[in-house]
Amino acid sequence: MAQMNTSKDGSHPISDAPTEEEASVIEDEGHASGDEEPMQEKWRNHVGFWILGLTNNFAYVVMLSAAFDILGGQLGHEKVDMTKGYSCNPHSTGVILLADTLPTLAIKWIAPFYMQSLNYNFRVALTVLFALASFLMVALCNNVALALFGVCCASVSTGFGELTFLSLTSHFRSTVVSSWSSGTGGAGVSAAFVYAGLTSIGVSPKLSILLMLVVPALMAFGYWGLLRPSHDLNPKSGQASTSFLKKRRSDATTSLTLIQKLHLIKPLIKYMIPLFCVYLAEYTINQGLFELLYYPSSSMNHSEQYRWLQFCYQFGVLISRSSGNIVKIDKIELLAALQYANFIVLYLEVYYRFIPSIWITLAMSLFEGLLGGAVYVNAFYRVSIEVQPEYREFSMGAASMADSCGITLAGLISMPLHKYLCKYGKTPR
Repeated sequence: MAQMNTSKDGSHPISDAPTEEEASVIEDEGHASGDEEPMQEKWRNHVGFWILGLTNNFAYVVMLSAAFDILGGQLGHEKVDMTKGYSCNPHSTGVILLADTLPTLAIKWIAPFYMQSLNYNFRVALTVLFALASFLMVALCNNVALALFGVCCASVSTGFGELTFLSLTSHFRSTVVSSWSSGTGGAGVSAAFVYAGLTSIGVSPKLSILLMLVVPALMAFGYWGLLRPSHDLNPKSGQASTSFLKKRRSDATTSLTLIQKLHLIKPLIKYMIPLFCVYLAEYTINQGLFELLYYPSSSMNHSEQYRWLQFCYQFGVLISRSSGNIVKIDKIELLAALQYANFIVLYLEVYYRFIPSIWITLAMSLFEGLLGGAVYVNAFYRVSIEVQPEYREFSMGAASMADSCGITLAGLISMPLHKYLCKYGKTPR
């Protein structure tokens, strides 16, 4: 077996990258000597984590898909004037991205250092309630400011939920990470498709969002109705619940100091940097360029084109995030580099208008999603098999800070980029 790298204070939890054979041994250790998971429970857990991934990211994606409508007055908020040239909203959809990301970022920077002491039932209930609030506020409030607060509620739900459910995977087989990841990809496709589809057939944006109130209820069912852990996740004694491994070592991070916890993050950097970079590029594309990729010759209007660009991106994410148990990619930094090539081509298209058809741009959007999803699932898979079990719960949550930092910076970049292109870019074809 690979030897563990240990820092001077003994806190480094990550091993040298194990081979596939070693990873298999690590996995099998947790199911020996009475820890064998019955087939029915195995499938319940995999389906449960898929549903949790689906429902946790649903509100987040809906808010991004509805961003053009929220800013453009299509949800019953005050109308805004459109400028000439690109038919730009006065504000970039990066405003929605920031509202949908900043609370998540704050949670991910702070929560990993205390969340292990919180009861899982409380954490999931909080995630469900904020998701409910987000849909209700965006659909029923009469101005953009309150709608943006509703988007912030979606961000709180998504960020707190992601930390909760990624940490929760440490109490099950490592293969549930792929189920969770696939579910988050499914959220992108289903949320973007449902919103774009409903509005395309004449359902109002407001009613479309109200119909999505079923999603938080489905999340509650996924956690309380389906998951079957092999041990109590919420012990009354208040002690950290044990892991699934043969030796049943408890989560060691509950007794560590802040400095020691920061040491645990150092071995994760090699996965956090590609996560940060790929999400910075793709969300700058999504919220800085998508609303400006307008093709007047298409049968779709401007809002419809924006929604379907978002859908194609999310469809690519679904495909790649669902591939974690089939295709393993170690060089995820190369995928991040390809995403920047994607950004350059689409930026030049916004400025010079050389792509003749929206269908080519839709295909590039699909490719963008494939790259981003592949980096996500492979990064978290490596963390799940390389980190020592007693530190895995903390590490899964801590690593997720990287993508939120990239998304937040993308939102900040998207606003001046939007302003520049709207002022100096070419008029649509």
